[in-house]
Amino acid sequence: MRPSLIQLSAILALSFPIYADESISEGDEWLYPVTQDEVVHEHGTVTLKCTVQENDNSSLQWSNPAQQTLYFDGKKALRDSRIQLVQYSPHELTISISNMTLNDEGIYTCSIFTMPVLTATARVQVLGVPKKPQILGYGGAVEEGTMFTLTCNTTGNKPAATIHWFKGREELTDHVTHHEDTDVRTYTVNSQINITATREDNGVDIICSLDHETLDHNDIQTTQRIEVKYAPSVKIRASKTVPEEGEPFTLRCIGEGNPEPSVFSWMRFNGELSDRAIPRSENLTFNFLNKSDAGVYQCAARNIVGIGVRNYSLTVHESTSSPTDKDPLSELTRSSIDHAVIGGIVAVIVFIALCLLIILIRYLIRHKGTYLTHEAKGSDDAPDADTAIINAEVGHSSSEDKKEYFI
Repeated sequence: MRPSLIQLSAILALSFPIYADESISEGDEWLYPVTQDEVVHEHGTVTLKCTVQENDNSSLQWSNPAQQTLYFDGKKALRDSRIQLVQYSPHELTISISNMTLNDEGIYTCSIFTMPVLTATARVQVLGVPKKPQILGYGGAVEEGTMFTLTCNTTGNKPAATIHWFKGREELTDHVTHHEDTDVRTYTVNSQINITATREDNGVDIICSLDHETLDHNDIQTTQRIEVKYAPSVKIRASKTVPEEGEPFTLRCIGEGNPEPSVFSWMRFNGELSDRAIPRSENLTFNFLNKSDAGVYQCAARNIVGIGVRNYSLTVHESTSSPTDKDPLSELTRSSIDHAVIGGIVAVIVFIALCLLIILIRYLIRHKGTYLTHEAKGSDDAPDADTAIINAEVGHSSSEDKKEYFI
């Protein structure tokens, strides 16, 4: 089979090339083609431009690093759908190559077929785009105070990517990064960081972020949300700021932990809980306060990690409430006492009255007997009623005279 014109041109270019860095006559630089180096991202498109100032109808050609002809003048020489003609004229041959791979990296040659053939080269560098990073080492919820190690790795880097760690919005700088060169011209990057879990870290995102020139300032990152288990922290909330004697009162125990506390217990220092204090889970309720309820109370909240406690000092103040606000039981007690006193007074009065009545009756009975005796003495010897009356009056006078005389 006879070689085509394009193939013959390629053979001539390989046989008799003159590169731009070889010695040429002073003032003849304008005869050489002009190119420039290019940098392209993997899977991106590169444009290769070759220009000449003067051309006496000589052909222009682009060749790849394997010295395969891509374009000869305006004609495509290599069957590769990625290669397209952008511009052709006697002074310019510009082509594009899309979907660049790392294997496409190398030195591309532009030739002008004068006698001898003059060439210029363009170095094409293909940058490897990092794969989305992965975070390894998190096995689930950890307890507060536990140290664990996370590893972030990414492949396909060219050049090697820079890894940044963040906890929420805070950047973590205490990490170690390793680069590994692979057989496919790219790097694998690994970074490790040690984290000591605190309760503030519960629900926080640990972020591995990549910084690479192929990302155009749009970092790619992976997030790992962590869970931290910790013992409860306890607060006690009172139903009233100033507890007063005789009023109902409640202390509420609030436990904040992960997981939430499920067991609550109450105790009183230097004494037992009174009958008026009723513990119900997180609440300690007094039906009504007494001065004797003053003291220090402690609530303990427990979960599977541990226990948290908090003390509350209770001071019972004297009641400043109006009579209508007083405790019904206290009012009933006072009312019973008042009724008993009144009943006793009434009983004494009735007793005194009865005594006076008995004395009066006895006095009246005694004087009535004396009157009848004197009246009877005047009528004993009287022959008729008129005489008896007269004798009684005379006898009465005599009696009075006798009394006066006796006195």
